[in-house]
Amino acid sequence: MTELKLTPKQEQFCQLYIELGNASEAYRQAYDADSMSEGTVNTKASELLKNGKITVRLKQIRTHHQVRHNITVDMLLDELEQARLAAKGDETRRPQANVMIAATMGKAKILGLDRISRLVAKKHELEIAKIEAENNEDGDNTVQINIVRVGKDAN
Repeated sequence: MTELKLTPKQEQFCQLYIELGNASEAYRQAYDADSMSEGTVNTKASELLKNGKITVRLKQIRTHHQVRHNITVDMLLDELEQARLAAKGDETRRPQANVMIAATMGKAKILGLDRISRLVAKKHELEIAKIEAENNEDGDNTVQINIVRVGKDAN
């Protein structure tokens, strides 16, 4: 394994990010962020996630966990499918739609399909905005486009 030479706080951030799944909270706990505004914490956490050394270290930690726990994508997908089928119910139990949906969304997230659907939706929004700009009657072709990030990495 390549030595990355992270600072102790960067290493702590990586470990906390893997544990918590929230970059801003990991930043708050790893760094002295008591006097920082929420926006500053979010920005600093986002900057760390874009740092090449941090990205490599996060991948190393994830790989280590997968190997240590002998976890594969197929195993996770199988477990989620079993949970979905169990939630479907039978003649003695009512179906639990929310559990079925959660299992299906978990599978989509593992496969990266949740990100793809957000990208497709954003593409459609941009295409609509372009058409609206082209059809603008007063000749003003400016359009305001608001991009909203969603998900745990949006911090």
